[in-house]
Amino acid sequence: MIKVLVVEDSPVARELLVYILDSDPEIQVIGTVSNGIQALEAVKEKTPDVITMDIHMPEMDGFEATRKIMETSPTPIVIVTASENPREVGTSFRAMEAGALAVVPRPQGLSHPDFKTNATELLQTVKLMSEVKVVRRWHRMRDTHVAARQREFNGNGLQRDIQVVAIGASTGGPIALQTILSKLPKDFAAPTLIVQHMAPGFTTGFVEWLNQTTRLSVHLATHGEVMLEGHAYVAADGFQMGVKVPGQIALSHDAPEHGLCPSVSYLFRSLAEVYGGTSVGVLLTGMGKDGAAELQSMKARGAVTFAQDVESSVVHGMPGEAIRLEAATYVLPPEKIAVALQSLVKKL
Repeated sequence: MIKVLVVEDSPVARELLVYILDSDPEIQVIGTVSNGIQALEAVKEKTPDVITMDIHMPEMDGFEATRKIMETSPTPIVIVTASENPREVGTSFRAMEAGALAVVPRPQGLSHPDFKTNATELLQTVKLMSEVKVVRRWHRMRDTHVAARQREFNGNGLQRDIQVVAIGASTGGPIALQTILSKLPKDFAAPTLIVQHMAPGFTTGFVEWLNQTTRLSVHLATHGEVMLEGHAYVAADGFQMGVKVPGQIALSHDAPEHGLCPSVSYLFRSLAEVYGGTSVGVLLTGMGKDGAAELQSMKARGAVTFAQDVESSVVHGMPGEAIRLEAATYVLPPEKIAVALQSLVKKL
């Protein structure tokens, strides 16, 4: 049984979350609390396997509670939010900076048309996060530990005219992406295209959070937009994003791939065809296989390709499949990927 602590200040929402979680025979709700202070006490007393965390609460909000829990009693935390307001969603992503592993929409009432979809996503996320091993967030211990085991990136002989960078990510991706983008200079000499699997309605807030925490100018991609150096473009909900001609974003209503729209596979395939060896592909943490075979196609056409290493991944499905296919030129944690991108992508 997966033991879950529910942290939610609304009695109605709390009751609904308990109903959904207890409906799964593999999950047991072992307690509910209504603010961050109570959450800190309950974590020590009940030692849950997973915590579902509200953000806006009295006495201590979800952001501060997440930070303190990850410093004292590291536990997988899933942020559950009812708001699609970009600024409030951005606050949820700040909680991921503090150590939360995922952000999901809070299911609305049983009669809501999206109830089943959102309830299923909540259950799947709780189960997946229960398997993740978390560590204390003190002094970036994990970052140092991982970096020490990586071989150094050697860009000698790889200098070329890189025209575009493409990054794909899913579960655990927001923090990995933010880590990479925050280390790139604002005049980074190539545009960056991003597909991040995310619940509908969260993408705009995700873009706003990246704009606040990185030096690049981050946008929600639009069809026909001309790509600029130093800018990053995030695929919009419900659209496939790729390129059909150099320098211009193409959005479409093409069919989902791997059940996903946007999909990393669609993006990587288009770059392999249009840019070949003048592109870079990066596949980060995430469940499934989206983008792995297409990263292999990019590599076959001369692109430099990266996959996130297992130690730093929340879920190693996508990058792990790419590694199995020998699709990655380099296997590195996000910090090292950022250093490598700076080395590769320079004006010639």
